[in-house]
Amino acid sequence: MPAALTGALLLLLVGCSPLRLLGPKQKLLSRVRLVGVEQADAERIAALYQQKPNTSFPLPKLAIYQLGRTVYNKERLQTKLARIQKEFDERLQAARPDSVKVGKLLVRREKRTSRLQRTIDKGNAIMRIGEPPVIYDSALTRRTVEQIGIFLKSKGFFRSKVTATDTVADRRFSLGRLLGGPDTVHNRRVTVTYRITENQPFKYSQLDFDIPDSAIARRVVASQPASLLHVGDQYDEEVIGNERARLETLLKNQGYFDFRQQYVTLEADTSFAPATVRLRTLIADPAGRRHYQYTIRRVRFIADAGLTRFGQTRDTLVQDSVYYLAYKHQISPKTLDRKLTVRPGDTYSLSSTLLTQRQLSNLDVFRFNTVNYLRVRNQTTGDTTRRQLDAVINASPAKKYQETTEAGATYVALLLGPFANERLKIRNVFGGAEVLELGVRAGFEGQYTRTGQVEGLPAQSVYTTQLGANANLVLPQFLVPWRTNRFLTQYNPRTRINAAYNYVLRPEYTRTNLEATYDYIWQRSAFHQYVLTPVAISLVNTPRLDDAFRDTLNSLARRGSPLKQSFSRQLVPTFNATSLYNSNDFNQTRNAYYLRLFAEAGGLTKSLYETYLKDKLGLNVYNFAKLNADYRRYYKIGPKSFVVYRLNAGIVSALSKSSVEVVIPSPTIPGESETVIQRRYVIPYDKYFFAGGASSVRAWRPRRLGPGTYTSTKTDNGETVQNFDLEQPGEILMEGSLEYRFPLYSFINGALFTDFGNVWTLNDDNLRPGAQFQANRFYRQFAVGSGVGVRFDFTFLILRLDVATKVYDPTALGNKFVISRFSLSDNQTAFNIGIGYPF
Repeated sequence: MPAALTGALLLLLVGCSPLRLLGPKQKLLSRVRLVGVEQADAERIAALYQQKPNTSFPLPKLAIYQLGRTVYNKERLQTKLARIQKEFDERLQAARPDSVKVGKLLVRREKRTSRLQRTIDKGNAIMRIGEPPVIYDSALTRRTVEQIGIFLKSKGFFRSKVTATDTVADRRFSLGRLLGGPDTVHNRRVTVTYRITENQPFKYSQLDFDIPDSAIARRVVASQPASLLHVGDQYDEEVIGNERARLETLLKNQGYFDFRQQYVTLEADTSFAPATVRLRTLIADPAGRRHYQYTIRRVRFIADAGLTRFGQTRDTLVQDSVYYLAYKHQISPKTLDRKLTVRPGDTYSLSSTLLTQRQLSNLDVFRFNTVNYLRVRNQTTGDTTRRQLDAVINASPAKKYQETTEAGATYVALLLGPFANERLKIRNVFGGAEVLELGVRAGFEGQYTRTGQVEGLPAQSVYTTQLGANANLVLPQFLVPWRTNRFLTQYNPRTRINAAYNYVLRPEYTRTNLEATYDYIWQRSAFHQYVLTPVAISLVNTPRLDDAFRDTLNSLARRGSPLKQSFSRQLVPTFNATSLYNSNDFNQTRNAYYLRLFAEAGGLTKSLYETYLKDKLGLNVYNFAKLNADYRRYYKIGPKSFVVYRLNAGIVSALSKSSVEVVIPSPTIPGESETVIQRRYVIPYDKYFFAGGASSVRAWRPRRLGPGTYTSTKTDNGETVQNFDLEQPGEILMEGSLEYRFPLYSFINGALFTDFGNVWTLNDDNLRPGAQFQANRFYRQFAVGSGVGVRFDFTFLILRLDVATKVYDPTALGNKFVISRFSLSDNQTAFNIGIGYPF
């Protein structure tokens, strides 16, 4: 039996050989090598390959293609296609008088035949996931040699040499050769080696200028500190192209409306000294004249472009020498004037033009806007030698009201929970380009009851009723009691006032939360935004608390959990600031990085009102400070492949003591406990840090990791096991992730990832031993998890499924390397479903 099984396996291996896909004398390109690259960009050179081997990582694309090829019959598909076309031709002929029926038949025919034709042309679904064999083509190799040579010369390697050799592998003792004879696939695998001799690169020894126009020459020379070209730099045509674009932008920003980079030529001379280049910048004049500077004579702003009312003319208002035209002035010209950086009397500037367009777009009250320029003509001669421009700004208003309705359902805790959202956006609500958003939400969500979780009782599925409402008003300027100057316009200043109310009804409790924030928002660039929140107030109230759930909270408190604090009546006034730099885009098409810095302080003035709020209103007030830094880096390593990593760290600390309820052992009744009021250093529960979950360390359930090496336990069938039912807050957070993202098929992408992290407490916690952060051992307490993910990219939405398993658990009982005990149980492997990327 073993011999028969071995023989069958050998025959299967031979039968699945890629040789079956090759024609006579065809060879399979199996490898491409690049030799001799020392200074040039090897990655850029590899992108020039006209042929690349079949992808083998993360999926063996050729093997997948072969698998699909075994059940693919092109002749049968062509026969089926011809039959379907004939059937539809007959049905179309019969339905000819009925145009509606004919139209439906045409749509159905197109749908069926196009799908079948795609299968004929590109293979079945399995074949399309894989890749057809790359048949070696020597002509493409020669073309690659030419392209590499051109690229190297463009980078200053003028004396470089490029050659290519193709080698046919000969594995004399391979299994395929022994079983398949002399014409095995191993004798038909080609390795192409590109050998590069770079030689010494050429560098700039001298930079000269040849600019007949003295005014332009002065401006170009004055801008040399910002130049991209420097003596001693290596010759690079890409940098030269960027320098031409820089000069065009420079001169356009200084009034040269007609200037184009076609007037800029850079000549390289390599005849003076070995491996050196003398580069001369020539800026030619237009034919028959010189370059002119333009100033702006007049600015006209049409605030209702695209509207036409026959028999009426637009009314004109003047604000700071700008003419505002509209049939009816819906938006205050004073507000619009603050967004304009194109002003009468100013020298023409391309950057001011683009900034004006961005500022108007950011108002969110226009569908589109354009800034056009007309040369001022002499009324007598018709020429434009006055060198003046009239700016015409056309802005088409967006709809005043925009309604959005959403309905759906969640499936949590084995319960289906319907929900509905209604949002209304009102633009230009007060006539000053303000935007007001109103929203309401109602829904039911299944959740597991918290009562009894400490005792290890099975959780019950219950419905949670959630109601919410919010109002958000955005003003297009800073709302401050003093006058702001026009200088702030370039930073797109905004004021945001937000209020929200949430109501949660569960069998264990009823909870309300009222929040109000006042934000100042401005942008340093398109990628960099600041948010300053001088006032943020949260009022939390729990009017009903079930007795059994109160006992659960007290039991949690005896184990060191501060969850009970979140159900007390509390007022949390805070001040915070955020700096966010994000050069990434939604579709992740480039190298980018993300950095978010956050600082928050709460209850700084609580000494003024704490006694009154606590004694008269029963409200707890907390005094704390919080810092958080989140850094992410995105490296593009292929057309749709990325390596991404994230580092996230934070710390939060109470600054003074607050009066809180504390559960302590009863001094009179053994085994019982009682609740007393004590002054302690505490912070609001939702200001703690947590680790674990879909956007954190994914092998752990949300908020269940840590703190430190503390192990929460429970008894299960008489055995002591880890308890992952309890949330584990901490005051210090350190976590990170490394993820490789790659395409799988069509809109489906994959990911391989490793996460690490933990939370710690600042002080020793006798109820959670091992939780305190200590500098000499914290690095040995990082939990590690690894896994795979699938992402469905629907363009407007990315649905994510990640499966992660624990590798190293610092809180584990016994061996910390828990990967040796791998299983799909809830405590070892976590399944995470989310919307969007984890970071």
